[in-house]
Amino acid sequence: MVRNNNETGITQILAKFASNVNYEDLPPDVVDRAKYFCLDFAGVTLNGSTTDSAKAVVKALDDVGRSGPSTIVGTNKRALPEYAAMANGTAFHSIEMDDINNEASLHPGVVAFPTALAMADIAPVSGKDFISAVVAGYDVIIRLGRALKPKEHYGRGFHPTGTCGAFGGAAVAARLLGLQGDDYTHALGIAGSQAAGSMEYLAQGAWTKRLHPGWSAHSGIWAALLARAGYSGPTTILEGRDGFLNAYSGDPDPSLVLKDLGEEYQVTRTGVKPHACCRYNQGPIDCLLEIGKSNDFQAMDIEEVKIGVLSQGMRLVAEPVEAKRNPKSVVDMQFSMPFAAAVALSYGSASLNEYAIGIPDRPEVRHIMDRVQCVTDPKLDAQTPKLFPAWAEVRTSNGRTMRSELTYPKGDPENPVTWDEMRTKFNLLSAPVISSQRQEKIISAIDSLEQMDDVRQLASLLSTE
Repeated sequence: MVRNNNETGITQILAKFASNVNYEDLPPDVVDRAKYFCLDFAGVTLNGSTTDSAKAVVKALDDVGRSGPSTIVGTNKRALPEYAAMANGTAFHSIEMDDINNEASLHPGVVAFPTALAMADIAPVSGKDFISAVVAGYDVIIRLGRALKPKEHYGRGFHPTGTCGAFGGAAVAARLLGLQGDDYTHALGIAGSQAAGSMEYLAQGAWTKRLHPGWSAHSGIWAALLARAGYSGPTTILEGRDGFLNAYSGDPDPSLVLKDLGEEYQVTRTGVKPHACCRYNQGPIDCLLEIGKSNDFQAMDIEEVKIGVLSQGMRLVAEPVEAKRNPKSVVDMQFSMPFAAAVALSYGSASLNEYAIGIPDRPEVRHIMDRVQCVTDPKLDAQTPKLFPAWAEVRTSNGRTMRSELTYPKGDPENPVTWDEMRTKFNLLSAPVISSQRQEKIISAIDSLEQMDDVRQLASLLSTE
């Protein structure tokens, strides 16, 4: 049980910190990471806007007449700010290539950036303001996620990006509204009653996970607006008897909310996903790609694939076994380790091209999926949650066994995607939506984001108007 025995509790301390994040106080590496993840937001969201799930959100907004001033990325549509944030958060999360924090096992950028971009139509937002608010949002989301303990939170059926995201959205919006003191704390308190995100999407490959960050951004904006108008929320929403930590985890560690507060900004502890699927598949895919690159064999020669999967990820990507070996939808594919292994070994890639209807029915993919075994390994689990190590073994029909293991998957802060690689990722993902000239303008704008007077300039570049 988390108890607050201090006059100033965890919620108020976190609120004071987040409300006072100031661009001029941010170290250069923090500013660099904020811009780096902004480019990732731009590319992934532009591509995500083409998915059926993102288009359905836009259609729903059109059907009920929620037009307004805010850009819906990758379209020529505009909506009220909170609804544009919802649409953009959903698009950003739809292709499973958004950023990831290992310790919290969640995606902070999918809430922070859509919220900050939409707020530019509610309050004046410069590039420096934008960066500061996003950095504050990352800290709030990640600190709550790690305090819940991902395995505990997942065990209760919650998706941490959705639940913690509501607080992150409120933190970003309140920061850009200039809220301070009790007003900022109330915004977090109001957000706490909107923290949602069910993992039941896994049962049928539903789209609801994709909506979670969009709804968090929507909820966060309204929490901040309500707080500004004088609406009150519980100032002990995090640590209280019925607060977030106690309600959403069976064994929370509240000390992790404030640990290293202001000393280590969590945006620097966030990584990038190079493969188009769940984070728990990324390390094993790297291992399998290395095996395929270093050895000569054919897909149909494979007799067995054994993969070490982190315990907290087994329910997401490895169980139930038969369902994971028979993905029916793109969502199913995104959360199937057997499918990820099959495409990595068959095609040397796990990109968007592989995550498409019809791929699971190909003979070579079916052959490998049926031969994948996912196992837990105490040696892997001992390094979590900060690290997501992995290993994989492939045995061929002639008795040959090949193994690869790693500590830091590609994209982790310790094994980062470089700026040049990030620009390549952006260009590849955005090419179906915008011209090369527009790509160059977006890259240039984000490179000099701190010099931008009005972030609506960036929003305009992300539209197709």
